[in-house]
Amino acid sequence: MHGVIFAELQSYADSKHGAGTWNALLEKANLKRKPYLPVQTYPDADVVALVAAASALTGTPISTILEDFGEFIVPDLVNMYGHLLKPEWSTIDVIDNTEKTVHSVVRVKNPGAEPPQLRTVRASKDEVSLTYRSPRRMCGLAVGIGRGLAKHFRERIAITHRTCMYKGAPECEIVFRKMG
Repeated sequence: MHGVIFAELQSYADSKHGAGTWNALLEKANLKRKPYLPVQTYPDADVVALVAAASALTGTPISTILEDFGEFIVPDLVNMYGHLLKPEWSTIDVIDNTEKTVHSVVRVKNPGAEPPQLRTVRASKDEVSLTYRSPRRMCGLAVGIGRGLAKHFRERIAITHRTCMYKGAPECEIVFRKMG
C-alpha cells in the first residue's frame, strides 16, 4: 500500500478521534513501524491491521470506517491529482476516468504502488458502474471516495453496491448515479 494512504489514515484517526489515536491504532494492530513515509510502499497487511484495529477500538464496522475514510481523503486527493482532471468533469466523470488518469500516473510515478484495478461502464451521462477488484478488499474506500467527490463537486449521488467481495463475490460492482 502506498505510504500516502498511511499518512492520510493517521490524519483521519487523529482528527476524527483525537490526538494519540494513531498511536493507539499502531499498538492495537501490533505495528512498530513509525513513521510511514508518504513516498514509500508498505505491506498491505499493515493497512488491513490498522483498519481492523480502528474497528475494534471504536466498535464501528470496517466497511463504515473505510467509507468515512474515503470521504475524508478526497480533498487531499484532489489537491494531489486535481491537475489530471478536466475542469468540466463531474463526480461521475472522475469515477469513470480514475483508472486511466489517476491510477495510471500513480503506477508510473510510484513503482511498487498497486492501486486497485477499476473497470467502469458508463450507463448514461449521469451513471457509471464501477467494478472494483483488489486483494485488499477495501471497496468501502471507493464508496467513500465517491461520496467525497460528490461533496467536492456539490452534487448529490446515489450509490448502490450491487455485488461485494465481503458477500462472496469475486469483485465488487458499485453503481454511482447523479441525482437531480
